[in-house]
Amino acid sequence: SANNDLTVLNHSSLFDDLLNDIALVVPYKVNEVTFEKGYYLANEIYPQWATFVKSFTVARDGKNALFKRRQEGARKDVERAFGVL
Repeated sequence: SANNDLTVLNHSSLFDDLLNDIALVVPYKVNEVTFEKGYYLANEIYPQWATFVKSFTVARDGKNALFKRRQEGARKDVERAFGVL
């Protein structure tokens, strides 16, 4: 649930390195733009951190609609996987 997700975020050391700017640099390119830190699929309850990629509330075109469907699908797959653990 949402409360469990935020509790884990607030009590986990997972993002400490990111917050302290000491996370490993792992470069990758998207649309010819190089990024150095990873990102995490999230929903609207998470803070506005650059590392969280949230789906569009309203997809204004086909490209955004496709991203929204795929991002939400991937996020749900991860949630189901953790639900099994």
